[in-house]
Amino acid sequence: MSDTLIAPHRVEVEVKKSRFVACAAPAATSDAALAFLREVADASATHNCWAYRIGDQYRSSDDGEPGGTAGRPILAAIDGQGVDRVMVVVTRWYGGIKLGAGGLVRAYGGAAAECLRTAPRVAIVARVVVEVRCDFSAVGTVRNVVAGHGGSCVGEAFDEGGVVLRVELPETARATFDVAVRDATRGRSSVSQTGSI
Repeated sequence: MSDTLIAPHRVEVEVKKSRFVACAAPAATSDAALAFLREVADASATHNCWAYRIGDQYRSSDDGEPGGTAGRPILAAIDGQGVDRVMVVVTRWYGGIKLGAGGLVRAYGGAAAECLRTAPRVAIVARVVVEVRCDFSAVGTVRNVVAGHGGSCVGEAFDEGGVVLRVELPETARATFDVAVRDATRGRSSVSQTGSI
């Protein structure tokens, strides 16, 4: 199990008169990661280099720095710090002294690692998505069971049989959830898993 960040975090370091600002944020999707990049990238900076990891998906950019000297070290810092579902942007303002390829790798990777190391984290809890079918009179009861199992209702639809609630809940609560829903509705409901997160 890995961690993600609770909230965006920022660290600033100086290396041979160049200023590096590392900004990291939780990102559940690539769209969220790129939205964070647009939010924190500074057009006045020399470079805005970045990387993200979301499960098996990852991307990085050197943004004009020599190939492999910025984006890949940032991604290596993400992996080295054991975080997932995260985007890191390291912005550099050139200070007049060339760092060389090794110096750039150390500066970008180091700034990203320090940012992630000091950021507040939370464990990623595997979640499942289920559908609960029940009659209209049981909706409030089912919502109480959902809340009691650490879940949340993320969708609702109606059909001739009643209500279909789309629910996200921790994978560890899945087995007891089914029993609790059945008991609370006196067997007048059904639960089926539709996916996992």
